[in-house]
Amino acid sequence: MSEQFRVQRAVAASAADIFAILSDPPGHVSIDSSGMLMAASGDPVTAAGDTFVVHMDREALNDYPLGLYDVTVEIVAFERDKQIAWTVRGRVEPGHVYGYLLEPIEAGTLVTSYYDWSAVPQEFKDADIFPVIPESALRATLGILARTVAPGKPRPELPSP
Repeated sequence: MSEQFRVQRAVAASAADIFAILSDPPGHVSIDSSGMLMAASGDPVTAAGDTFVVHMDREALNDYPLGLYDVTVEIVAFERDKQIAWTVRGRVEPGHVYGYLLEPIEAGTLVTSYYDWSAVPQEFKDADIFPVIPESALRATLGILARTVAPGKPRPELPSP
C-alpha cells in the first residue's frame, strides 16, 4: 500500500502568485480544507529550515480529543516558485511531510499537492493514525487555492499525458 497521496490541479495563476500563498503562514490557514488550522504566526518562509507556528484544532476531524494546540511547521524543501514542503514539530513529531510542486503550463500552473507518511514510525502506523487527512482533503485544498489565487478566472484544462 502506498504511504503517500498525490493530487494535481491546473490553476489559472502564476507559480509566483501561488508560491506567495504557500510560503506565507496565514496562506496555509486560508486554503486549509481540513478545518484544523485556526491561525498562524510567523514571517513568510524563505529557505529550508525556516519555521512558523500554526494554532490547531484537532476537534475539526473528530478523531482524537486533542483540543486546541500549537505546532511548529518546519520547511524541509524550498525552491522558490517550484517546490515547498514541511514537517510538523511539537508534542509529537511523527515525521510526515506535506508539500507542493509547481510546474508552469500554458494556462497557468500545474499544482501537485502531496502528503507523505512513509517516514512515520511503525508504532504510529500500527495505531491506525495515518494518514491524518484523506486524499480528498488535499484535492479540496487545491480547489480553495485555485479560488483564492485566481478569483473569477476560468479553470484551465490539465495538460495531456
